[in-house]
Amino acid sequence: MVRVIKKMQRIAILMTICTVLAGCMAGCSIEDPTEDKLKDVEFTVVGEEEQPETLKEIIAEKSQDAFQISYTIGSELYIAIGYGEQPSGGYSISVNEFYETEESLFIDTTLIGPGKAENVTNTPTRPYIVIKTENIENKKIEFK
Repeated sequence: MVRVIKKMQRIAILMTICTVLAGCMAGCSIEDPTEDKLKDVEFTVVGEEEQPETLKEIIAEKSQDAFQISYTIGSELYIAIGYGEQPSGGYSISVNEFYETEESLFIDTTLIGPGKAENVTNTPTRPYIVIKTENIENKKIEFK
């Protein structure tokens, strides 16, 4: 009986070790998408007057809440990112990264609040940014 218990304990320890090793190996195989970076993507920030009318209408409909939109017209790709309604003016948005991988375009933006010394309106605003770049076929857009 003691032999059976010891043998079962050894099997349990071996199974635990195998499970831990399998978990470690699976964790090591997760790829960081930045490693696949092919190149930075050139873009232009587009003011409201340069935006296609249809895109302006979509932004107006969605601007109450946070949104992420891609809009293609021929060889041009527009990406619009909004942060929903904010309590005052003085907000801006920065593009931290915009790059291409084998399968995707990755874009990372940050909402920047007004500075303490900045004189802002107390009227709610809906900050958003629209960028324009070349339409790169068959690439999904991933927002960070």
